[in-house]
Amino acid sequence: MQLNFKKYAVIVAGGSGSRMNTRTPKQFIRLKDKVILMHTIEKFKQADNNTEIILVLPDNHIETWNKLVAEYLFNVPHKIYKGGASRFQSVKNGLEGVSDKSLVAVHDGVRPFVLEETINLSYEVAAKKGNAIVSVPLKDSIRKVTPDFNKAENRAEFRLIQTPQTFQSDLIKKAYFVKEQDFFTDDASVLEFAGHKINLIDGSYQNIKITTPEDLIFANSMLNSNT
Repeated sequence: MQLNFKKYAVIVAGGSGSRMNTRTPKQFIRLKDKVILMHTIEKFKQADNNTEIILVLPDNHIETWNKLVAEYLFNVPHKIYKGGASRFQSVKNGLEGVSDKSLVAVHDGVRPFVLEETINLSYEVAAKKGNAIVSVPLKDSIRKVTPDFNKAENRAEFRLIQTPQTFQSDLIKKAYFVKEQDFFTDDASVLEFAGHKINLIDGSYQNIKITTPEDLIFANSMLNSNT
């Protein structure tokens, strides 16, 4: 079994900032000394400097990103691919830059607090089992809600899914050669539709996706507590 794969990270950053109540795309919001997206990219390079970074951005955000790279003297090497009309299409575009017989982690650009050990574990498990999907147990009680009723569910039977979602490239690239479906909520659902078993690994509650003003308050608190 081949375990010495080349590593890629496809980082998808297509947010508009609408839920953040700002005109600035959320991935471009400043968090301490740099913008959120830069923090995220750095995490993958810190985990393994040989990882090749593929950044997927909406076409109309690329110029802004290039200006930010110059402004912040951001020097982490990366390639830029244009995003599509949906996350599915954006990931599919990014996968075009990934070589065969490699490992690829797909990650949200606004998850800058992913732990290096989580990144490394995801590659290790994907190398052995084909895929590794980061998740955490639910903390709160949950209820199933329909138009007619609601009822309690056993939260132990559910997990919150995060990124990175890491795959052997041949498997995920082949899985993406399919018509987009409404139930494709993430990359794991695409691979599952192709008939593959999904392998869950433990993530971290600090690996938040920054989408609302409350998330930004928590993110700043996290950075301040680490200095």
